[in-house]
Formats: sequence, C-alpha cells, structure tokens
Amino acid sequence: MLIVDDILDTGGTLRLLRAAMERQEPASVRTCVLLRKMRPEALATPCEFVGFDIPDVFVVGCGLDYDDLYRNMPFVGVLDQHAVTP
Repeated sequence: MLIVDDILDTGGTLRLLRAAMERQEPASVRTCVLLRKMRPEALATPCEFVGFDIPDVFVVGCGLDYDDLYRNMPFVGVLDQHAVTP
C-alpha cells in the first residue's frame, strides 16, 4: 500500500494514516510526499519517498493554498510575509 501526500510538515497526517493502514495488515505500507519540511517532526516521521526537502517556510501553489488563494499557481512558491493577513 502506498500513501501519497502533498507536504510533510508535522507528520501527524502520515503517522495517523500509516497506523490505520497497518491495522488492515497489508503486505507493506510506504509513504510518498512531494515536499518535506526540514523540521524535527517531519524528519522523524518515516517516509520512504520524498520529492523535495524544503526549508520550514509557508509554501503555496500546485494545490497548496493560503486562505483559498494561490492554489492554482502552476509552481510551488514561498508565500511572502506581506501576503499573510494577521
């Protein structure tokens, strides 16, 4: 079984999904992410396939959004602090 996710940030989603899938007793469970943030929680979460390691910044584009904005950008970019409303 392969679990595919967009971004590995805190690791909570992948840990939850992996545990749920392993209870089904498949032959194997592996995970794949497009982006893994370089932060301790993400690096400590088992992930067999990683597209890109990125700094711990807020990214948007290719389905990743901020307040329903920037999701449709055809690339992944760092969201500037000035674009974030308090």
